[in-house]
Amino acid sequence: MKVIVCDPISPKGIDLLKACAALDVVVLPKPPKEDELLTLVKDAAALAVRSETKVTRKVLEAAPALKVVGRAGVGVDNVDVEAATERGVIVMNTPGGNTISTAELTFSMLMALARRIPQAHLSMTQGNWDRKAFKGTELFGKTLGVLGMGRIGSEVAKRAIAFGMKVVAYDPYLTLDRAKELGVELVDDLAKIYAESDFITVHMPMTDETRGMINAAAFEKMKKGVRLLNCARGGIINEVDLLAAIESGKVAGAALDVYEAEPLAKDSPLRTNPKVIMTPHLGASTEEAQENVGIEVAEQIIDLLTTGEVRNAINLPNLDAKTYARVKPFLVLAEKLGKLAGQLAPKRNEKLVITYGGKAAELRSDPITRSLLKGFLESAGGQEVNQVNVRLMAKGLGLLVEEIKSNEETDYIEWIHVAVFSGGEKVVSTGGTVLGARSQPRIVRLNSRTVEIVPEGVLFLMNNKDRPGMVGHVGNLMGKHNVNIASMTLDRDNVGGQALTVLNLDSVPPPELLAEIQKDPDITNVRIVRL
Repeated sequence: MKVIVCDPISPKGIDLLKACAALDVVVLPKPPKEDELLTLVKDAAALAVRSETKVTRKVLEAAPALKVVGRAGVGVDNVDVEAATERGVIVMNTPGGNTISTAELTFSMLMALARRIPQAHLSMTQGNWDRKAFKGTELFGKTLGVLGMGRIGSEVAKRAIAFGMKVVAYDPYLTLDRAKELGVELVDDLAKIYAESDFITVHMPMTDETRGMINAAAFEKMKKGVRLLNCARGGIINEVDLLAAIESGKVAGAALDVYEAEPLAKDSPLRTNPKVIMTPHLGASTEEAQENVGIEVAEQIIDLLTTGEVRNAINLPNLDAKTYARVKPFLVLAEKLGKLAGQLAPKRNEKLVITYGGKAAELRSDPITRSLLKGFLESAGGQEVNQVNVRLMAKGLGLLVEEIKSNEETDYIEWIHVAVFSGGEKVVSTGGTVLGARSQPRIVRLNSRTVEIVPEGVLFLMNNKDRPGMVGHVGNLMGKHNVNIASMTLDRDNVGGQALTVLNLDSVPPPELLAEIQKDPDITNVRIVRL
């Protein structure tokens, strides 16, 4: 079986692959372009990559024998996971391998930014001795704002506290108990972080919510002389706005390891600004991190190709084929339930209670729970959330996950239910089942209401008074704005009482439509959910 090592991984990892007699290992001298890779993958069983090689849909379609793509690292932005899943190719990563290395790089950048070390070094190499030009600032007693308290953000916070810094943290998904355990002050309002912090460091995933979030409007709210760091994801800080804030004097300096476009353009004004410290995406570039992920990805590829064992898969639970076939419909259902609950619940939650009922109580629950958590935590973790790391992510946020097996009799032979608790109270609950020979997922309970929702596409939800013509009224408004209704479900408590209406839509309704609907005094709690 042919294994192509596309990007440089540690020699120990390559040695492990070559030591396996069943494998024919090809180590490429440099990362291949797409057209080069197309000619190489025709008989490949596995690809080992880092971040440079792009495993596109075209590459996957040109590789009929491909079984696995192993990513030596965490992110899989360079792999078309959807296309891989469609073709039955397993995508694996190495979670956690660069946590310490990225945290240490961030703190190194923090110290370099405070004391202007790179600029002073450059001045010395030019023959100067200019002590006054490089006066720095101490970290002791300063306030560090940490945006995102996942694995890396938490490690940075620990180091900052050891240096006598006050740490204020923004993470809408972190519980108060976890924040207390870490010794940080949890802040709900970003404006407060901006106003109080002497340094701000970013450790958030790239999502629609975080893309460009640190922009001109954010800089306006920051303390004059603030210093920024980003060793997480390029694009979270708007680079044009950052440069303008530096030039205006609002921002005293910035340290960046990631950029909106990589590699950073040679003519980028970031390169020539003396108040910007830059490194070329070195977060995972330590001997220890690279050796660890290289060995780990090699072991995973060997295990999968020789024994069929699946570890750290992005798009497949760690199950044997027979078990996977049995639980697969519930994996789909659980992820949809998680997405629905995650978008309806507040951001900060303390506990999830997942109940397996009927024949579903006989299933292996761990992969199903992981799928539900993946859907629930996608808003918090973006593309970095997968079945492998969801339990660790939930633990890091202080989110308790409780599983219950129930023999309660219901209208369904097998079912799953999830309840979300925040502030000591249940705030959202939803349940579902699979129907028919094709095991079609359906959401059948929502906040104690009986529904039958097809869990796909765009959902429109509202609470409304049960009055004649309500459905027609909303339908007319939808039609007026060219929004088509695919299906509908509703439930009422009594005639003329309160009802829950849920519509499957073919497109996302525009804001002006939602505003028009909400003008009706008999309509409340209008929500849009994307499944």
